[in-house]
Amino acid sequence: MSIVAAYVYRDGRRVREASLTEEGLALGAGDFAWIGLLQPDQRELRTLQGRFGLHPLAVEDALSAHQLAKVEVYGAELFVVARTAELVDDHIAYGETHMFVGPSHILTVRHGSARGHTELRAQLEAAPGMLAKGPDYVLHAILDFVVDGYAPIVDAIEESVLALEHRAQDTFLSREDIRRIFTLRRELLRFRRMLGPMEELANRLELLDLPCIDTDAKPYFRDVADHVRRVVSRVDGLREGLASVFEVASLLEQQRQGAITRKLAAWAAILAVPTAVAGIYGMNFDVMPELRWRYGYYVVLGLIAAICGLLFLQFRRSRWL
Repeated sequence: MSIVAAYVYRDGRRVREASLTEEGLALGAGDFAWIGLLQPDQRELRTLQGRFGLHPLAVEDALSAHQLAKVEVYGAELFVVARTAELVDDHIAYGETHMFVGPSHILTVRHGSARGHTELRAQLEAAPGMLAKGPDYVLHAILDFVVDGYAPIVDAIEESVLALEHRAQDTFLSREDIRRIFTLRRELLRFRRMLGPMEELANRLELLDLPCIDTDAKPYFRDVADHVRRVVSRVDGLREGLASVFEVASLLEQQRQGAITRKLAAWAAILAVPTAVAGIYGMNFDVMPELRWRYGYYVVLGLIAAICGLLFLQFRRSRWL
């Protein structure tokens, strides 16, 4: 069975375990059921469809997955899809949490999401005052839980960007570093595309009159929308930061290459002096200046050393060496 947890709550406290039988799902006045499923098969969802009267289109979406974040109204019930995300190495893996919200139930269906709701359920059960307000507050808690999972992704990528910035300032970026920059930019672009529908989802829950959403719960969904907007702002900043890292790395590399080129040119100019003199005296003419002089060899060597020394000092003064 794919049911992770299924309980009936009354006044914010767990009353009993809920099962898929007719008797197990019988709810009293003021009760609501919170059932969590992980990648259920068609038979299990069809059973819940019959027990709670779920809309067949919503059930089809929950079975097929691969949905954008959205909220849809089916009569007196809501069908909400939230996108989860998790950073694996430098890649962001996505999942989905589908929620069927009715006056007396909330059913969650997770696909590809590594973070379970066990800890969240325990936190809500420890605060029965919030849990007693009904399924819409559980919906807010799940959405807030999903959105809070985005922060570690942004934090990890931010650390990677800072490390790349320091590396770019200290040395040439390797081919692997350049590939990583473009990988992170691509992942952030996809992440940004995913965050747009999530923000719209939270705004709709806050601003529209929807079934199963109490007026007092709307500020909580505004808080979720604010969290998404903060993540969006940080993602945009990281994308700009990665672009800056690449530009700075390119500029610094050009500067280092220019410095190396100047050093090579300076040494070539210095070495050109003895090369030229040696070339002249290597012509083997009979009549040449100082050719027969006893000290001519030492004078020429001294002259070469003096000229090379003057050139060296000049290049040092101009910071070419």
